[in-house]
Amino acid sequence: MIAIIDYGLGNVGSIYNMLRVIGAPAVITKDPAEITGASKLILPGVGSFDQAITLLNNSGLRGLLEEKVISGSTPILGICLGMQIMTRGSEEGSLPGLGWFDAHCIKFSFKTPETSNLKIPHMGWNDIVPVNDPGNLFGSIDEELKFYFAHSYHLTDASQYEIASACYGYQFTVALKRGNILGVQFHPERSHMFGIHLFKAFADLTDSGC
Repeated sequence: MIAIIDYGLGNVGSIYNMLRVIGAPAVITKDPAEITGASKLILPGVGSFDQAITLLNNSGLRGLLEEKVISGSTPILGICLGMQIMTRGSEEGSLPGLGWFDAHCIKFSFKTPETSNLKIPHMGWNDIVPVNDPGNLFGSIDEELKFYFAHSYHLTDASQYEIASACYGYQFTVALKRGNILGVQFHPERSHMFGIHLFKAFADLTDSGC
């Protein structure tokens, strides 16, 4: 069973529907018992960094998630802001993140004439390039990879975890992995067939694949 963590932010319904398409048992939950019993976790997020980490702290679930993920090595996938709050923190706010990745989030900054016309937030479809994918999160897709993005902040200092990158004005990390902890900047739940492939790859991960 995959538990989609319902702490107040994120496209939980869209994620659940994607998992139904691939036949993966899933539940949208904030019930500690259901989270404890889950074999995998998804941490979504839409909104601002401080809002997300505050809601997660106030939910009473942070300690349980850290026990499951850090002590129990349960596979978890962070999506968009859900991935960002796994880092040390963000320029967007002042509160510390979960610190599961030794990385930080910064706002897009375009300083060259060639990038001066690019808009923030970065919204819409963009190609991604897998750079190191030990868990085979993207390997089941044989064609050009495109995912849907909607964000103003992106990862920095994340090269040691990077498994995919994209270019918007400059190259930046869009997917990362540290053992059983995975995160993506884009929205697989809004990415049609590409998102379906990614969710299936995550659902199929085994302990050895993490």
